[in-house]
Amino acid sequence: MPDEFRFGDNWASIYEKFTSIRGKVNEAVETAALLEQYSSGGSALELGIGDGRVGVPLSERGVRVEGIDNSESMLKLLSKRTNLIKAWKGDIANFRSERRYNLVYCVYSTFKLLLTREAQIACLRSAAEALDNEGVLVMELGVPALDGFVNGQKTTTLFVDHENTILNSDIHDPLNQTLVSTLLWFSDTSVTRSPHRTRYVYHQELDTMAECVGLKLAERWGNWTRGTFTEGSKRHISVYRRNGP
Repeated sequence: MPDEFRFGDNWASIYEKFTSIRGKVNEAVETAALLEQYSSGGSALELGIGDGRVGVPLSERGVRVEGIDNSESMLKLLSKRTNLIKAWKGDIANFRSERRYNLVYCVYSTFKLLLTREAQIACLRSAAEALDNEGVLVMELGVPALDGFVNGQKTTTLFVDHENTILNSDIHDPLNQTLVSTLLWFSDTSVTRSPHRTRYVYHQELDTMAECVGLKLAERWGNWTRGTFTEGSKRHISVYRRNGP
């Protein structure tokens, strides 16, 4: 029985248009430029590679990109875009790779799709084991936006133009740090409903989890052009290296 909250398979049909509307397609150029620097032009593994929004421009810069995703639908979209990237279906919380990479990265808050602290720590551990001795782990996560909830619920307007209205409805479970979210996309006479669950993580908690698997924070930025991370930042780009010699 299909899981209606499974992100990739439910979102594949709208993902490219949605990320374009949200400005993420254009931003992929900036993302790839910074990731190329962290990879030193060598090899990279993307956790939750999806349709290759970031992996493809990164590979076009000469980086040997591989990827993992749990969605067959997303991997099919990737294979239509490029044959330069080796990608396989798998669980980013528990994976093993015989290869060691200069860079492992997880972007666009994909990490939050792991719904328990244990799964998130397992993902960080798997990522750390996949790094070479000088390797870098880069994580992009949104800062939890928990203002505006009334009785544990909130609806936000994400985008409006003359053809589209996109709303997001959230139900908050503070005990488990989870959100059950439903995207409602009204376009002409059609309505698309795309639900998903996430477990939000504050940057301090992410640092602690990284320390549990032998990684330490090296840098933190507010965006992909190395803007300063401040109390007003809506996301962070966190860079981790091995803790110790």
